Amino acid sequence: MKKIVYIVTDRNRTSLHVGMSADLIKTLDFYKQMPNLFFDSAQQLTRLVYFEEFKTEAQALNRFKLVSRFTRAQKERLVRSCNPDWIDLTIGLDFENILSHQKINMQVSLPMMHSLS
Repeated sequence: MKKIVYIVTDRNRTSLHVGMSADLIKTLDFYKQMPNLFFDSAQQLTRLVYFEEFKTEAQALNRFKLVSRFTRAQKERLVRSCNPDWIDLTIGLDFENILSHQKINMQVSLPMMHSLS
C-alpha cells in the first residue's frame, strides 16, 4: 500500500503542517471536520499544497522525518517547487478519486457487457 507525505496549510499560510498518510482523502476530510476547538476557521489546516507518494512505509517515513525537520523557508521552497501559486491540490485528488472509481465500475461492468453479445 502506498504512503503519502504531505504538507497542509491554512488559508492565510500561517501554519505549515507535515504529515504522512495511507489515505490522503480520508486524512484531509478529517482536517476539514476537525472541530474549531483548536483553531478558528482562518487557522484550520484544510489546504493541501504539497504531497509525495512512496511505495513503502519505510521510504515515506524517512522522507516525513526529513521534511518535518525542514525550516519554514525550506518547506516554502519545497511547496513552490511544484505548486508556485499555492493552490489547494485537494480538488485534483477528488477528481482523480472520482475517475478511479469510474474505471473500477467500468471494469466490473465490461465483462457483463461482453457476455450479452
